[in-house]
Parts: sequence; C-alpha cells; structure tokens
Amino acid sequence: MPHPQIVADNAPSLTAVLFGLSGCLVDFGSMAHADSVPASETLATPGALKILQWLNDQGTPCAWLDELPPAVTTPLAAALPQWLQGTRPATTPWPAPHACWQALMDLNIERLDGCVLVSGEPRLLQAGLNAGLWTIGLASCGSLCGLSPSQWQALSEQAREHKRAKATVALYGLGVHSVIDHLGDLGTCLADISLRRLKGEKP
Repeated sequence: MPHPQIVADNAPSLTAVLFGLSGCLVDFGSMAHADSVPASETLATPGALKILQWLNDQGTPCAWLDELPPAVTTPLAAALPQWLQGTRPATTPWPAPHACWQALMDLNIERLDGCVLVSGEPRLLQAGLNAGLWTIGLASCGSLCGLSPSQWQALSEQAREHKRAKATVALYGLGVHSVIDHLGDLGTCLADISLRRLKGEKP
C-alpha cells in the first residue's frame, strides 16, 4: 500500500475513483455472464479492501459500477465496506458514458477533472474513456482472463504470464492510461496519475 508521501506535496488530489464490481473489487472475472453467485466468488480480490480503506482515509469518494442484475451484485458487494456505494444501472448500456456520469452524480462530484475509473472489463473502460475519465485496466482480473482465483492459481506461471500479456495489449489497445496486474498495485498507479496531472497531462 502506498504511503501518501509517494505523491508530491503539490500534486492534485484525486476527485473520485470508480471501480468495476465483478472482475475488479470482487470475483476475479469468472462472473462475467453469471446469473447466480457461487459462495467462492464473493470474496474481495487481492488488494481491494486495503486500497478502499486507504482511499476512504484520504477522503476520496468512491463507488462501484456493474451491469449484472441485483441478484448477482448484492451478494458480491456484501464483501465490501458498507460505506462504498453502488450505482444505479444506467439506462444506456456500456460503452456509452452515461453509467460513469451517473456514478459521479450520485457521489455529488461537480467536475470530471481528477476522476478515475478502475476495471478489468473492456466495455466499462471504454465507457470511462468516453466519459472523459482517467482509466486503469486490470490485466489479470475481469473478462479478458475470465477465471476464478482458484483457476488462475492453478495455471502455470508461463500460462498466467501469457494471459496477462495478452490482456495488457488488449487494454492498451483500448487507449487506457495505465494497466496493472490487480488492485494490490493500484496505490502506486494512482500516485503516478496525480503526478501526471501535476505536469498538466489530461485524460
């Protein structure tokens, strides 16, 4: 977990961070087309709870988004802190930007500057790009790999690296601003975005 001193003292703070739910905060990515939730998939992904606590300690507003039905998202979200709110499904599906804008409105965010979306789902990341957000893709989570944690761990290191590399290429091909392996790497990546903003870079 990053120490706040990673970010330069004069670097702008983040305005808000949005997360995908399935394939990001919970479930490694096997739930992409599910209509029910196995108990084994209701655990938070590696690093998720720590980064959420860190963001909450910094006072950074956060929310999650998903297109799965409430029968799936409700038990999945039960693994997360109660303060973290979900967003009402947008009437216009991804990759339209409406869901991202709706999430920011629900958080009472008044500007796009400094807003970040983190996800392993290409369509949601595309929605974030269309909405004008900074975007961070997850290479080992989400539908591009589409595996449960146990399935991921059962792969050889070579097989994991192949899937990770293939997903990374696909995510950068979308135009995302950064790609990390999983949420355990997110703190340093968010600090990097703050420094890029300090230099005048925009999404």
